Amino acid sequence: QVQLVESGGGLVQPGGSLTLSCAASGSISKMNFMNWYRQAPGEQRELVATITSGGSTNYADSVKGRFTISRDSAKNTVYLQMSSLKPEDTAVYYCYANIRALFTEIVSGYWGQGTQVTVSS
Repeated sequence: QVQLVESGGGLVQPGGSLTLSCAASGSISKMNFMNWYRQAPGEQRELVATITSGGSTNYADSVKGRFTISRDSAKNTVYLQMSSLKPEDTAVYYCYANIRALFTEIVSGYWGQGTQVTVSS
C-alpha cells in the first residue's frame, strides 16, 4: 500500500510564494517520475511540472521561471516551490508519483489528495 500526502497549500497575495510538499509512504522499492498537476474550477487538470528519477525537470509554459520542482529521494518527497504567484495560479494542486512497489516490483501511478492554493488580495 502506497500513500501520497500533500501539504503547504493556503492563501497568498499576488506576487507571494508558497512551497508544496508531497510525501510518499508505504511499500516503495523505487520512486520513478513525479509530477505536480493543478485543476482550477471548471477547468481540466493540467500538468504543471515533472521531475524524473535522475532529476531532470520540465515545466508548463505558464509557470516557467516562477515554479521549481525538486525531490528528496531519501525522504520519498517531491516539492513545488512557487513564486511570483498570480491569481490565475489559483487551483487545487495534486501530486502524482510513478512507483515501483516493494516485493511485487509492480509499477503503478498514485495520486495525492490535493491541496488548495488561492492567490488573492
